[in-house]
Amino acid sequence: MRVMTVKFWKNPIVWFFLLTCVYFATRLVQLTALPIFTDEAIYIRWSQIGSADAAWRFISLTDGKQPFFTWAVMASVRLFQDPLFAGRIVSVIGGFFSLIGLVFLSRELFKNFSVGLVAAALYVISPFTLMYDRLALYDSWVATFSIWNLYLAVLLARRARLDIALLFGMMLGMGMLNKTSAFLSLYMLPATLLLFDWKRPKQMLRFVLWVGYAIIAAVLSQAIYSILRLSPFFYIVSQKDALFVYPLKEWLIHPLNFFQGNIHGLFDWLKGYMTWPLLAIAWVAMIIPKKYMREKLLLVGWWLAPFIALSLFGRILYPRFILFMTMPLFILASYTVVWLATFIRKSWIFLFLIFCIYGYSLYISTRILVDIKTAPILKADRGQLVDDWPSGWGTNEVVSFLKNQQQPIAVYTEGTFGLFPYALEIFLHDYPTIEIHGLWPIPDVIPKEILESASNKPTYFVSNFTQKEFLWPLTLLATYQKGTNPKSAMRLYQVVPKAEK
Repeated sequence: MRVMTVKFWKNPIVWFFLLTCVYFATRLVQLTALPIFTDEAIYIRWSQIGSADAAWRFISLTDGKQPFFTWAVMASVRLFQDPLFAGRIVSVIGGFFSLIGLVFLSRELFKNFSVGLVAAALYVISPFTLMYDRLALYDSWVATFSIWNLYLAVLLARRARLDIALLFGMMLGMGMLNKTSAFLSLYMLPATLLLFDWKRPKQMLRFVLWVGYAIIAAVLSQAIYSILRLSPFFYIVSQKDALFVYPLKEWLIHPLNFFQGNIHGLFDWLKGYMTWPLLAIAWVAMIIPKKYMREKLLLVGWWLAPFIALSLFGRILYPRFILFMTMPLFILASYTVVWLATFIRKSWIFLFLIFCIYGYSLYISTRILVDIKTAPILKADRGQLVDDWPSGWGTNEVVSFLKNQQQPIAVYTEGTFGLFPYALEIFLHDYPTIEIHGLWPIPDVIPKEILESASNKPTYFVSNFTQKEFLWPLTLLATYQKGTNPKSAMRLYQVVPKAEK
C-alpha cells in the first residue's frame, strides 16, 4: 500500500491535476469582486454589439484593436448572464492554456517534466499572471500565443516537418489576430536555429527544409491575418499602434531619447510583479552547469529582445505590455529550482530556500485575492484598476439603483467612450425603459435636452472623470470613492426639473 501511495504522488499527471485545481481556484474566486474598469468596459461592449449583429464582428477595428479577444468574448456573453464574468472567464481560459504551454515547452527544451510542472506552479502563484488572468483584457492571450509560438518554433527547428509548420503558421496567425505584438514571434524565428542540430547527417538538406517550412508558416500566418482586410477599418490598426510605439521614421529623429526612462520603468514593473528573488534565480540558470546552454540562451533572448525593443520604441507603456515577455523567465527559474532539488540533500533546507524565493510572490497574490484595494500592486495598475477615474468603483451600485426604478428614466454620463456610457450599456442593455446618453465635453451650462428630459421623466447624471462641483440644477444622490483615494469618486445625481428650481 505504501509503495502504491509513493508511486501515486510521484506521478506527474497527479501534480498537473492538482496545479489545475489550484489555478482555477485562484482565478475564479471572487472573479468579479473588482469592478469593471475602462478598458474592460470597451472590450465587453464591443463584444455584446458584435454578438448581437454579425455586421459588427470587426467592431474592435474601429479603434485599431485586432478582434480575436472580442470574438472569444462574443461567444462567452451568450453563455454567461453576467457580462463581466463572461469577459474575464475568457482570460482565465487563456491563462490555463499558458500554463499548459509552459509544461510542454519546458519538457521539450530540457527533457524534464519536473521543470514544466515547477514552471506551471510559478505561473499559478505569480502576482503578474494572477492580475491579468482575472481581467477582460487582451494580454493573457498575448502570453498564451507567445508561449505556444515558441514551442512550435522549437519543434520546427528540431524536427523540420510540414505538419509542425502548418500548426505554427496557424498559431502565428491567430496571435496576430489578437495583438500586433504577436509579429515578434515571427521576427524572432531565426533565433530558434540555436537549437538546430548541425551535427546530424544531411544538415544542409534539413536546413533548406527548415527555411521552406518557415516560409510556409510565415505565408500562412499572413493569409490568416489578411482576414482583417475584409473590414474597411483595417487601416486604423497601424494608426493605433503608432500611439503606443514610435514608427521607425519618427523614432530615427530621437532614437535614444526615451530609452533610459523606458527601460528603467519596465525594469521597475518587472521586479515589482516578478519580484527580485524570482528574477535572481532565473539568472542563476545561466551560471549553473552548462548543460542546455543553447536552450537557456534562447529563453533569455525571447525575453530580452522584445524587452529592449519596447524600451527603444515605446511611447505609451503599461505593465501588461511586458506580461508575455516574462513567460521564458518562469521556465528559467523552474530550471534552477529543479537543479537545487537535486543539489540540496536536506529537504528542510530546500523548502526554506523555496519559501525565501517565492514567499513574497505568494504574499502579493494572496493580498490580491483577499483585498485588491490594499494589495501591494504596481502604482500604474493601482491607478487604472483601483484608485483613479478608470476604475469602476460605484458602477455596480449605480446599475442597481437604475434597475430598481419602476418607471421610464433617462441617464446621462460624463463621457461618450470608455467606462461611461459603456458600463451602463453593458449591464442595462436588456432594460428598454432606461435611456442612456453619453456627454462630452461637459458644458458649464446644462444642455437643454437634459432639462427637457428631466421635465418629462426622472433623469440622472453620472460623473466619473471631473472631480468638481457642477453648476447645474442637480441633487447629489450618492458618492462612491475610488479604492483608497479620497480625491477620486464616482457621483450619481438627479437632474432637478425646471419647475423645481
